[in-house]
Amino acid sequence: MSVIPPPNPLPRLTIGVTGHRDSNPGLAANRAAVTAAVIELFGKLEGLVRQHDSAATSHAPTRLHNLLVSGVDIIAAEAATTLGWELVAPLPFGEALNIAVNALPGSLADAEALLAGQDPADPDVHARAIQIRQWTAKAKVFALADRDDYLADLYRARLAAPGDISADRTFSIESSDQAALAGRVMIEQSDLLIAVWDGAIRNLPGGTGHTVLMALEEGTPVLLLDPHAPQTWRLALARESMAKVTSLPVLDDDSLAELVRDALRPDSGEDLILASQRLDHARWRPHSSRLLSIYRRIEAMFGGQGRPFRSLRQTYEQPDRIVAGSGAHVLQAAAALPGSDPDYSDAIARQILPRFAWSDGISAWLSDAYRSGMIINFALSAFAIMIGLAYQPLHLEKYKWLFASGEFLLLVLILFITWLGSRLDWHARWFETRRVAEYLRHAPILLLLGVARPPGRWPRGADTNWPEYHARHCLRAAGLPRTYVTRAYLRQALETVLRPHVIGQRDYHRIKAQRLETVHLNLDKLSETMFLLAVMSVAIFLSVTLLGKLGWIEPAIPKQLSYLSTFIGVSLPTLGASIAGMRFFGDFERFAAISEVTAEKLDGVETRIRLLLENGESAIDYAAVAELAHRLDEIVVDEIESWQAVFGGKHLALPA
Repeated sequence: MSVIPPPNPLPRLTIGVTGHRDSNPGLAANRAAVTAAVIELFGKLEGLVRQHDSAATSHAPTRLHNLLVSGVDIIAAEAATTLGWELVAPLPFGEALNIAVNALPGSLADAEALLAGQDPADPDVHARAIQIRQWTAKAKVFALADRDDYLADLYRARLAAPGDISADRTFSIESSDQAALAGRVMIEQSDLLIAVWDGAIRNLPGGTGHTVLMALEEGTPVLLLDPHAPQTWRLALARESMAKVTSLPVLDDDSLAELVRDALRPDSGEDLILASQRLDHARWRPHSSRLLSIYRRIEAMFGGQGRPFRSLRQTYEQPDRIVAGSGAHVLQAAAALPGSDPDYSDAIARQILPRFAWSDGISAWLSDAYRSGMIINFALSAFAIMIGLAYQPLHLEKYKWLFASGEFLLLVLILFITWLGSRLDWHARWFETRRVAEYLRHAPILLLLGVARPPGRWPRGADTNWPEYHARHCLRAAGLPRTYVTRAYLRQALETVLRPHVIGQRDYHRIKAQRLETVHLNLDKLSETMFLLAVMSVAIFLSVTLLGKLGWIEPAIPKQLSYLSTFIGVSLPTLGASIAGMRFFGDFERFAAISEVTAEKLDGVETRIRLLLENGESAIDYAAVAELAHRLDEIVVDEIESWQAVFGGKHLALPA
């Protein structure tokens, strides 16, 4: 069956921008120079992106994220749209409250007008409101509107009592925290952060300095421009380097080119080639191989779940069928979210689910091939020894050459399986494609909540990073949904998207842990039994021999039993060692422990989700839900890294 691989995501550079408002003295005094510096930097970035285009691979338009606050954000938005970049606005509030807060009205009446979508009396406030409204209309907006009613009341109280320090402080703290959440969303979606900042205030949540430090903590490079000295961009790569901003290295063209290359073409393009070879050039198989299901047969026979000889044939879900198949539930749940973006469900259906089905099917087949290949090697090694000795108890010495030939063929077959597995790189390809599949399995849940793993927080493989690169750009292809995140949106996302996924994964790992622990114990018992039987057979032979020496039985009897005893004495320990080798190679016990720990972690997340839902909609906010989604992401990555630590060094090899 010929199945065409789904299209690869186009590489995309994503940028976040933060900076001072127009009221900042440095920006006010040097606005023209700052604007020129931003335009020049954006032009260089666009040129570097275009340099990476080739006949085989092009890039998607660069995506700019910012909060559309008057000042640097608007300067950057104007420069970006001139270059044809995509503009995305993760706003800390819904549109009306966002305009009301950032238009800076001086009176409660003007604020009420803005909150009602009307024009304020103050012309300066009106001008700022028009500017924000226009840019909001041009951007793809992901607005954190879940606390708008509460924050709007605090805002009114602040304006109603200008001298009330408590009211002013309460609104400032709450709105700053909300801005910090939006800033985190922006950072998670960006390859690098551009900041126009004078280095003065660092501890105001949601402020430019706070956003810069938050980005550095997440491993996101930051390009800094002091509005008092707009002729020099500086590069910050770690929070510890921020003690003295003026000591940061000056950003040169080579450093800028390296940043773009790391985002678009890691390892000088090697990852793109590997992704194409490992995934797109892999042979798609509609179902598993009966011959290569030996490893799963071991689990079925010793897992204690009954029907050990049931059919284990797996049918792999085709990429073009997953939308109507296993992916239908999450797509239906996404489409039903209050105020959801209908185009976003389509983006998940096109960009995420088919790539998951493709990598999952290929990885499943490679898993069977690699693990079953090693199990077969262990079994053949035992059978080779047994066949080589089988002529003795059968008293077919004159046909010894025939048994030796059988042993030889089995040994050659072991060599062939080992060579084939190494030649086709079953081990590495399984690891790599499984990493892609597991990242994408959880991706729709994270995407619908605007949650992502910043580039600096992705795991790094020992040999290659193309799986992480590929998965990251699959997620980037979808980006943020165009939606207003309300409490109703969050509640339904918890109930129909996040919680069912967590429960399904938790139950899967619980069952897996129990099955693998049972397999480990049963194989251990079987191996011990083989050795005990071997000891008993040798003991019986020695006893019979002694009885013959003492004359209590015919002296010919021990001689007649010697060949059979030798065969049994060698075969049983060989089988025991082979089974022990399978148990060691399969590492069922450690995999059971990994799944058990993962299930416990997921159960903790499910408990937190349940408690949040039980406390009512008023208790649900974006910060809490996003934290749960991040926790799920961490559990997924931890499980992948633990799993790799167990099997990473177990290459297909001779069972020696």
